[in-house]
Amino acid sequence: MIYIVVVLIALSVGLVVMGVGQMVASGESRTLQKRLATVSPAQSQTREIRERRERQARREALEGFLQTVGEQVGKEQVKRGGLRQLLIQAGYRSGAAPAIYVGLRAVGAAGLGFLAFVGVTIAGPDFMMRVLVVCMGVLLGWMLPLLVLRFKVRKRQDELRRTLPDALDLMVVCVEAGLGLNQALVRVGEEMQRISEDLSDELTLVSLEIRAGTPRETALRNLGERTGVSDIRALVSMLIQTDRFGTSIADSLRIHAEELRDKRQQAAEEEAAKVTVKMIIPLVMFVFPAIFVVILGPVVFHFQGFLE
Repeated sequence: MIYIVVVLIALSVGLVVMGVGQMVASGESRTLQKRLATVSPAQSQTREIRERRERQARREALEGFLQTVGEQVGKEQVKRGGLRQLLIQAGYRSGAAPAIYVGLRAVGAAGLGFLAFVGVTIAGPDFMMRVLVVCMGVLLGWMLPLLVLRFKVRKRQDELRRTLPDALDLMVVCVEAGLGLNQALVRVGEEMQRISEDLSDELTLVSLEIRAGTPRETALRNLGERTGVSDIRALVSMLIQTDRFGTSIADSLRIHAEELRDKRQQAAEEEAAKVTVKMIIPLVMFVFPAIFVVILGPVVFHFQGFLE
């Protein structure tokens, strides 16, 4: 027994020494690579550019494959406007995005179905169980991209809704400083790059559409359709009405920003009020049993000793 313990201790010490040696060697190699990159920055930049191009080529090949599969599998689904709008709200504005999405769903369904078939074949259940598991794998592979897409749409809309009041405050400052609405959109889009890239991209796209000759009303309506956020649609309606009736844009923006800020504060208070209700389940399931054991455990042992 003593020899076994000694052998195990020796193996543990050897593994620790090997791990430390490997960490030291990797650290030295990284230090050497940094020094070489400092000595020859052009060579390191060339390597980075080559690696970036290789990743871009692999990504383009995968997207091309998925696009081909999507165009062959779901021609009618690719042409649907609802799918296109949903992808735009998630941030995918490419013209090939619907076909890639349909192809991803088809490949996911086929891949998970095949993996489920292989798994149940190795496990060896009966025929009905195989069919059921394969159908569940196909359904999961088909529905998983849709669930991920809806999650990304909801996450992006939450970010736009959260950062919109700050953007309106900046827009009020820009308009009061003498800038027009178009120049204010450009300036706010540049400044919001540090806070929210999605909102910055949307505002920049609106300014680019206006520069390209699109009427401002149409560009603002496109902003509301692209985002799908009710607060942004209300802002678009307010800006269009202000432009039509000639009222003060700064006052309208200030009032709308205050309303959005109050709405955001009320939403935060509502979430804070829900915390007490959400804490009931973990308290009842995990905290209260431990407290009962600590408090009543000694009493139970005491009564057992008394009865004995």
